[in-house]
Amino acid sequence: MPAGEVVAGSVLHAGRLITQIENGRPQARPVLRALAPYCGRAQLVGVTGPPGAGKSTLAAALIRHLRGQGRTVGVIAVDPSSPFTGGALLGDRDRMAEAAGGDPGVFIRSVASRGASGGLAAAVNDTVDVMDAMGKDVVLIETVGVGQGEFDIARIAHTVVLVLVPGYGDALQAMKAGITEIADVVAVNKGDAPGADQTAKDLAAQGFERTGPDGAERWKVPVLTVSALRGEGVAELAAAVDEHHAFTGATAWRAAAERARGRSRFTAFVADRLRGELLKAAEETLGDTRPADPYGAAEAYVGALLNAHRTLSADIPGTEQK
Repeated sequence: MPAGEVVAGSVLHAGRLITQIENGRPQARPVLRALAPYCGRAQLVGVTGPPGAGKSTLAAALIRHLRGQGRTVGVIAVDPSSPFTGGALLGDRDRMAEAAGGDPGVFIRSVASRGASGGLAAAVNDTVDVMDAMGKDVVLIETVGVGQGEFDIARIAHTVVLVLVPGYGDALQAMKAGITEIADVVAVNKGDAPGADQTAKDLAAQGFERTGPDGAERWKVPVLTVSALRGEGVAELAAAVDEHHAFTGATAWRAAAERARGRSRFTAFVADRLRGELLKAAEETLGDTRPADPYGAAEAYVGALLNAHRTLSADIPGTEQK
């Protein structure tokens, strides 16, 4: 598959590549490597929150607003896996596709969570790169709910929008889960419902604040009331996201986050490639024997591997210094 077709914005070729990524096909790797020089320009926005908070409806409203500004949009909807097919359910994508209305400036794709956060993060990272290389100005990443996957998305997105609804239940659950620690903007959805303003006021009183990687920069998390169905407060939400993006870009914050994302992807890919090979090699080393001391044998084997690793050159192709 030629990478040039993806860079030219071909939805057909991009869709095929993302399918290969989801299925773990090795032929996707050289294409992703060829796309690397075209990545790093898109604004990455995560949309997360408890089930039923209206994340998809809010994402659809954001799509309409961003397109009204002339910005192109890529959307990654992280769906629970089907217990029968293992594929992504289409509910979220259908809701957002309706908002896009066949607009060529919007590309929506579902990614199945398959219950594994590590694999999910890798698939989403690679899918982000595809949409970035296509030239999308903004990539929205909408997650399943509150869980480990949301913490993975926080390592990918430049800005994380936490969507809550009026009342204390979801807000308290989000706080207990620690999700407020990764939120850069909080949106209380269904703003026309009773208690919305009070919920937003109570959350704002908590004074949520994010601290930059060097401890110097501080970002006060804004709490906004929106109504995704009515489109109320969506412009203000988009402005808050842009303000956070500009803030992190003007400080060392985003550069540090991008370095961390790159390191995380590197180690995850190395672990994935080595896991199967090393386990196979370990079994071959044992042959038909049964070690009297499995722990000692394992420590000796790992020690030998680490000693071999230390002989490798520190100059790894494809890396760069800070």
